Order: sequence, then structure tokens, then C-alpha cells
Amino acid sequence: MNKINRLMCSLVIIGTALLLSGCWSKKELTDLAIVAALGIDKNEEGRYVGTLQIINPGNVAGGMQGGGGTQGPPVSVITGTGDSIVELSRRTSRKLSRRLYYAHTNLVVISEELAKEESISSILDPLERDAEFRSTAIIVIAQGEKASDIVKILTLIDKIPANKVIKTLKFTERTWGENISVSMQEAIKTLVSPGKELAVSGFRISGDVDKGKKMENTQQTEPSSLLYTGSLAIFKKGKLIAWIDGETARGSVFLLDKLNASAIAVKWERKDEAMVYELIRQKTKVMAKMEKGKPIVSIKVQAEGNIGEARVPIDLTNPDVLLKVEKVIEKEIKKEITMAVKQAQKNRSDIFGFGEALHRTNPKEWKKIAAKWNDIYFPEVKIDIVVDAFIRRTGLRNNPHQVNK
Repeated sequence: MNKINRLMCSLVIIGTALLLSGCWSKKELTDLAIVAALGIDKNEEGRYVGTLQIINPGNVAGGMQGGGGTQGPPVSVITGTGDSIVELSRRTSRKLSRRLYYAHTNLVVISEELAKEESISSILDPLERDAEFRSTAIIVIAQGEKASDIVKILTLIDKIPANKVIKTLKFTERTWGENISVSMQEAIKTLVSPGKELAVSGFRISGDVDKGKKMENTQQTEPSSLLYTGSLAIFKKGKLIAWIDGETARGSVFLLDKLNASAIAVKWERKDEAMVYELIRQKTKVMAKMEKGKPIVSIKVQAEGNIGEARVPIDLTNPDVLLKVEKVIEKEIKKEITMAVKQAQKNRSDIFGFGEALHRTNPKEWKKIAAKWNDIYFPEVKIDIVVDAFIRRTGLRNNPHQVNK
């Protein structure tokens, strides 16, 4: 009996091993066209135009950085049209000997014109439904450009242009603070969220666009064409309605609680930009409530940073002086946040989620005003801003140089 049991167990193990070792779902690299980026425009006939940035594996095998050399381009670009995004993708397949593979698509570029014309939710819907498409793909708007041009530009340091766009955006987000990286998943969550509108970073092209599409662009110390971060795109009901930049954009990123670092110019004793406060971390809390039928929003910001530059005579070893400098920094941050709120109210687009905060604290009241929030209630919201800034360090030098001549 024991022999029979052992035999049966052996047969089960062997049978299971045979089933598990199958390669029925394998995908050979030579059968796939790996799409790194997707650019979406609309032509004069009103049809979608898709520009696909496809990786040439043989030309990036030597390393993902460094665009020079005599080898061919690291990517190829294929364009297709369709009445829908799905049709566009299917029709584009007619031009390829390999299956389009979207599992490594990290970037979606939407043209400014298209984003103004229709809600981007209709563009993102088919992408989200595709099980192969990454929900973590970053979305950018081609500011003043065609999405196809952004996708076609070859880049100098990063071989794959899609990687260049994403890395530049995330690095700018971490160091400057006027841009944010938004994934497809985050964008869709915001689009369906009650009381919050979407904000997405733009991307631009400097230089000669046509020259930027050639390999020569990667073989010069100073490229003919460059991709760089643009302004912050503001949406309302899924459509692009405005662009903001500078202090207004940074104030907006403050309110979104996504500001990682920045350099804030500070006025001191009537001298503009007398010092630079290098922000290293911050935390923003937004609370909303209804009082006498009117919404009131309280904003609390905690900021921490270092003195990165001082252009005026000032004793930074004096605690009393440092307290005064902190007050000036708080005033500057409050000014930028106020500018951001006023601009958003002018645009009638609550990108900060004040309505969302009100919905959390008072869902019954929110239900009454939700339909009119952006156009009637949000522009009249009363704001109370409290900023607490702290100077962590003053640098290796306590006081600025005093040069007497």
C-alpha cells in the first residue's frame, strides 16, 4: 500500500511539474515593438494622431546613457491615425512587423490643442482599460507644441527620449518646485474626485525642432534642440483652461503639498532678493468648514530650509536676527500661496481640493453646493493662511563677506 501511495505522489508531482514548466504565454523580444512613449494629437479632419516612440533594442544595448556614436538611433517613431485611441493603435500595427507592446510605456504626451478641445478623461479611458498599459505612466502636456514633436526629439544624455522627459520632470520637481509629475492613475483619480480639478506639467522644445529629430542632435556638445519643463497646466472638467508659472505655480505646488525643495528669494531691509532660502522640506495641511452658509478654508504650512545666499550685511549668528528672517520668509511663502489661490479663483478651477476637504468634513453641506462649487462658491472662499518657517542652517559661513574699497 505504501508503495502505491508513493507511486501516486510521484505521478502527481511529475504531472504538476510538467504543467508549471509550460511557456504558453511567453513573449519573445524579437516579436515585440516596445513602446516607450505615446504622443496624441488631432488632425484637421478631427481624427486622433498617435505618435509611438519605439525602442530599438540593439541600439541601446551598450548602455542607457550617452547618445553619441555611429550606431543608429535608439528609438524609431511610427505614426498612425484613427477615430478612437483603440483604432489608432490597431491601424498603426499595419506598419510594423512586430506586435505593439505597451507594458513599458512610461510617458503619455497630449497636445495643448487637444487638451483644450476635449476632456482628457476620454483619452485616458482606453489606456486605463488596457491591462498591458501602465497606470504609473507619466502624463505631460505639449505646451505650444505638437505632441508628436515632443516624442520625436532625440536627446543627448539619456538615449531613450521618454526617459529624459520623465527624469527631467522629476528632478525639476525635487529641486525647483514649479512642476509636478502626475501619473495616469493620479490624473484619473483627480478627474473623478468630487471637489478637485487637475493640474499637469507642460513640456516644451527649444531650438530647431527639425534638427532635433536627427541623430546629429545627440552628437554635439550644444544640441540644436532641447526638451525642457514648461508651465503648470490648469484643467476644469477635464479640459485645459490656463497655464501658470513662476511664484504662482510654486504657491500652487505648496498647496498641493508636493513641494520637495526650492529656492525662495527673500527681501531684507528694502533690498529685493537680498537672501535665498533653500527649502528642504515642507508640510501643508488644508482644512475646510462651512460657517453661515459660506465655506472657509484654513491652510497651515510648515517649512524648513537653509540660508543658501546672503547679499547684504547681516549677522546670522544672532538668534533674534534669525527669527526676523524667518518672519520675512513666512511672509514671502504666504504671498505666493495667496497669489496661487487668487489665480485659481480667477480661473474658477479648484486644483487644490478645497471642495474635496469640505466634502470630507461636511458631506451633507457639500452635496448642496457641489454642482455650483467651481463657479459660485470657490471664487468666494475665505482663506486663512498660517506659515511657520524654520531656518535649519546658515551654511558653512555665518556672515556674508564685507568688502570695503
